[in-house]
Amino acid sequence: MKHWCRIFLSGLLCVAFSGAVHAAEKVDFIVSGRDKGSVAAVQEGGVTYVDVQKTARKFGVGVELFAQSKQAKISSKGFYAILTAPLDEIIVNAQSKKLPAAVRIAGGKMMAPTAFFLLPEFQEAVDRYISFKDGAFYVERRFNLEFLDTQKNAQDTLLVFDARKRISYRTEQTNKHTIYVTFQDVVLKRDLHQRVRTDFISSMDVRQGRNGEAVLKVILGKNARDWSFSEAGGKWVFRAGAQKAAPVLAEAPTPVVKPEPQPQAAPKASEPTRVVLDEKPSVLLEEDDTPVMTAAPAKPAAISAAKPSSAAAKPAPVVKAEPNPLSVSSARKKMRIMVDPGHGGKDPGAVRSRYREKDWNLDVAKELARLLKKGGFEVQMTREKDTFIALSERSKKANKFKADLFVSVHTNASKNRNANGFQVYFRSEKATDKEAAEVAALENEAMQYEEVHYNFVDALLQSLAKNEYINESSKLAGYVRNAVYKQPGIGIAVNRNNSVRQANFYVLKGVNSPAILVEMGYISSTKDRGRLSNGTVRDRMALGIYNGIREYAKKEGWIE
Repeated sequence: MKHWCRIFLSGLLCVAFSGAVHAAEKVDFIVSGRDKGSVAAVQEGGVTYVDVQKTARKFGVGVELFAQSKQAKISSKGFYAILTAPLDEIIVNAQSKKLPAAVRIAGGKMMAPTAFFLLPEFQEAVDRYISFKDGAFYVERRFNLEFLDTQKNAQDTLLVFDARKRISYRTEQTNKHTIYVTFQDVVLKRDLHQRVRTDFISSMDVRQGRNGEAVLKVILGKNARDWSFSEAGGKWVFRAGAQKAAPVLAEAPTPVVKPEPQPQAAPKASEPTRVVLDEKPSVLLEEDDTPVMTAAPAKPAAISAAKPSSAAAKPAPVVKAEPNPLSVSSARKKMRIMVDPGHGGKDPGAVRSRYREKDWNLDVAKELARLLKKGGFEVQMTREKDTFIALSERSKKANKFKADLFVSVHTNASKNRNANGFQVYFRSEKATDKEAAEVAALENEAMQYEEVHYNFVDALLQSLAKNEYINESSKLAGYVRNAVYKQPGIGIAVNRNNSVRQANFYVLKGVNSPAILVEMGYISSTKDRGRLSNGTVRDRMALGIYNGIREYAKKEGWIE
């Protein structure tokens, strides 16, 4: 009886807590008035949160989630952002920004305040104006010409437009009733057809054309004796009337949707939440949430100083890797090498029986460092004992040392017991194949032991710099693979066709030098484990790696 009471009370507490904290909702995506799916939303403390992954995909930008570090990377051309739960501080194009509320995890999803998608940098990245008003996202082209209003008077009818830049246009009357106004180098907010039904204007149609043109077509009414298109009161006005006269605006018309992103108060939980997208988005929103890319609309021309756009973003700062010379400099004759024993301390790496990867990595790395010092190289190690070093700190140590090479020593593991053999990797955003991606994912699991979120962020920001060393890293990997292949007494298979591979290893990100990650063999393989558990074999492995590094240094002119 007590058992059931506890369950009942726990259930009541869960219901009460969840009701007090948030109400689960959906944010709908509407394209030209048609439902195109939705994403999960949560209301809490007057703030609307949306599913980061699915919302980003709806807008057609890339998104990566890192479960262990509770982070998301959202990226598009010229834009990236790092969101971390449970922080309100985010990184946008290498700069720190604050959101009005912290990013959070709810129902296994990363949720962000809607304010993130209102950031000027994000709007520029997706080439849209975005606003959130009365519980709805409104998304428009990044327009500079907008139809505002129709004004109907006894003596004339006015079609009022707002231009965010100085415009050029030409007019043409093709027959008694049909007028065309062609605007050049503009982006129209949205296409529109309207039956005006006055004595002066029967209908109007304005549409975005090709090559940055937009065309206004006006069908005159039966009493129209004069028409004009001119600037009046800071707006552009098409006037049709019974006689010739200057257009007079009754009042400054107010656009239905404000193009400038102005964060508004979050809607009440009972209000419907909708997202309305422009009728010609750059991403087709499918029911399965898979974005299908289409041709993006032409970029609007620069907005004049007279009418600046509040959505205009400053150019994103460029993060560049510091160049590191690959030839011998007169100031320093010795090549500097950072040796990195993978894992350590609370991070054991792969474990099988009594064997731990971190121990083998350290043993081989120490012997490799000894051989390198003896061979005339300047050497440092990221760790010299069983201590934990965050992945990002390893690259920082290498850069502080001004290392010319970075060599990370690891032991592989796989669920496939038949997987075996030596491999050496260099970093690339794109993995060689699925197996290479899985190896990277395994090694990247070390992030779960990192205490400080922004250690990882620092490494990630560095990774966005152009990798100037990918070719040299590939070359170094080849020399090391060949030397291990030739080294007698190791007894671990080296496939010369596919043992040099590429994958996205965090430990190699941000290193300002050629960098490789060695996987000595598989601790999950009975054969490889039997070999690497032998100290003599590990010494010979270190010698093989050393010979590869030495041969590379010789070819690059560092040593005779």
